[in-house]
Amino acid sequence: MTTPLIFIDGDQGTTGLQIHQRLHERADLQLVTLAAPYRKDPQRRADAINACDIAILCLPDDAARDAVASISNPAVRVIDASSAHRIHPDWTYGFAQMSPQQAQHIASARRVSNPGCYPTGAVGLLRPLLEAGLLPRDYPVSIHAVSGYSGGGRVAVEQYEGETASQASAFQLYGLGLMHKHVPEIQLHSGLAQRPMFVPAYGAFRQGIVLSIPLELRLLAPGTDAMRIQTCLEQHYADADHVQVMSMGDAKQLLALDPQMLNGTDDMKLMVFENGNQLLLAAVFDNLGKGAAGAAVQNLDLMLAMV
Repeated sequence: MTTPLIFIDGDQGTTGLQIHQRLHERADLQLVTLAAPYRKDPQRRADAINACDIAILCLPDDAARDAVASISNPAVRVIDASSAHRIHPDWTYGFAQMSPQQAQHIASARRVSNPGCYPTGAVGLLRPLLEAGLLPRDYPVSIHAVSGYSGGGRVAVEQYEGETASQASAFQLYGLGLMHKHVPEIQLHSGLAQRPMFVPAYGAFRQGIVLSIPLELRLLAPGTDAMRIQTCLEQHYADADHVQVMSMGDAKQLLALDPQMLNGTDDMKLMVFENGNQLLLAAVFDNLGKGAAGAAVQNLDLMLAMV
């Protein structure tokens, strides 16, 4: 069997660079990128993408759409790390642990859209509860998340690590227009009937995410309590790679959540906290690991098994 040819389009950004670093020494594939003078040459890019087995797009949304439009070879398969196709009905959502069948769907797909970093945590917490009927689909969901500044791409990295780094904010809330591009993705793939309230922020650390969702027991399905929520998540992820549910006993011992606790891994840890009639769901993971490059490589390995 010939060695699969993998083309990374956009290997200089935060996600593309990490994917390249993870793949460049692997003997089971042949990695192709474009030299600097040709990265914006449409013909060179079209030639490269049509010659590969699997293309990984690490591009702005419009450029990702252009890259896909340039594909004339029907054998080419694509993993798109941008947000261009995450709610497109013809693309498979690349969150392998989202359902028991999702890994197989990804393995056989021609077009896979890598999840956004924030949606990975939000969908990971919400979807099992919605599918089990514990959380009403019209629940007024609020999501708060703090990411390392690398989530803002090269511009944010330069802001925090460049010459003006001393002037960078220690913490900044953004998306104040409540129109963050991840909201439709979260709503669709979690199964919510209406838009969630999503409030993202950046902190003065390079990578890592802590995401939390408060719940009121009085608004949940009758008979739902913290243990039923915990058991639902544990059962959903019992056989899942890279997603773990912390026991409630261990969660009770925590006094704080460090968004950097899983940096350098491709794992995500989910937690349930309780106080009377109030619950807090939380997820911690590396925005460049499970939230980006790690998920892309996981999806690539699933797809390579079908080459």
